[in-house]
Amino acid sequence: MTIPTPSLSPSRRAWQRFRRNRLGFWSLLIFSTLVVISLFADVLSNDKPLVVSYKGQLYFPLVRDYSEKTFDGDFDTPADYLDPFIKGKLKQDGNWAIYPPNPYGPKTINYFAKEPNPSAPSKDNLFGTDDRGRDLLAQLIYGFRLSVLFGLALTVIGVVIGVITGAIQGYAGGKTDLVFQRFMEIWSSMPELYLLIIFSAVFAPSVALLLFLLSLFGWMGLSDYVRAEFLRNRQLDYVRAARALGVSNLQIMWRHILPNSMTPVVTFLPFRMSAAILALTSLDFLGLGVPPGTPSLGELLNQGKANIDAWWISLSTFAVLVVTLLLLTFMGDALRDALDPRKAEQS
Repeated sequence: MTIPTPSLSPSRRAWQRFRRNRLGFWSLLIFSTLVVISLFADVLSNDKPLVVSYKGQLYFPLVRDYSEKTFDGDFDTPADYLDPFIKGKLKQDGNWAIYPPNPYGPKTINYFAKEPNPSAPSKDNLFGTDDRGRDLLAQLIYGFRLSVLFGLALTVIGVVIGVITGAIQGYAGGKTDLVFQRFMEIWSSMPELYLLIIFSAVFAPSVALLLFLLSLFGWMGLSDYVRAEFLRNRQLDYVRAARALGVSNLQIMWRHILPNSMTPVVTFLPFRMSAAILALTSLDFLGLGVPPGTPSLGELLNQGKANIDAWWISLSTFAVLVVTLLLLTFMGDALRDALDPRKAEQS
């Protein structure tokens, strides 16, 4: 007697199809690893030691600021752990300090550089420095983290608003759908770039302000996809059966139609995140993004344009941006193929 093989759920089959796409699967692994590493940027790249042992007492500069006098300095100011005087004190009489792998923070200026800024890659600064003397590797690590977290936040907000508005339009239909469509046509015709320029001139630039302004326009593309799925699914037999059983409209939308309309939502995520990262980079390049001094890929590209001879600035930043967008694109293509109903029937 043959034992029947258990049937796999649709999500399990989609995951298997995604794994068979080696380019998309490895892109997911590499991108996830880079994101996790960037979340520990303060531990990997910082001008403060992780642990200091001085005169038999332990100090944790990452958690708390210590005065220079703590290490027998002359001034009651925060200790500069890159100062040769402080570094010498931490090496005397059995004292020791554990520095991060890259001993520079995002705003650390190397005052003891041997070459004028921007300086080429060297033993002290593996990727060189920018035109302000800041370590370029630290700028890239923190800039990548900012771009990814900003893109993720903008994607989540866009998905929430897009799913809600699309679901209401598609399920209600009629006048509700008509009013929403006319509103979206008017709203999408507003000059987004001009609004950003006006708000950046009136308010102090900040990541929160930029996130708010871009969220006002970033939901309409997904809303159309969700609307189309709800318009199609609301006419199917399982929705009519739920209505006949007295299930409320909200429960039908949430528990029945939405799970069967998630394909465009999931496929939309990597491409939306790529667009968000590009938007942040472009606005920073134009000087309309994050506050000055905040590490960002757009600011580094602007520095590369202003310093053509400093090839290491534009080359390294361009490489980080291209690799990030390529990984997201490969992931999006793999998700689209994995969730394609035609390929589901073939597998």
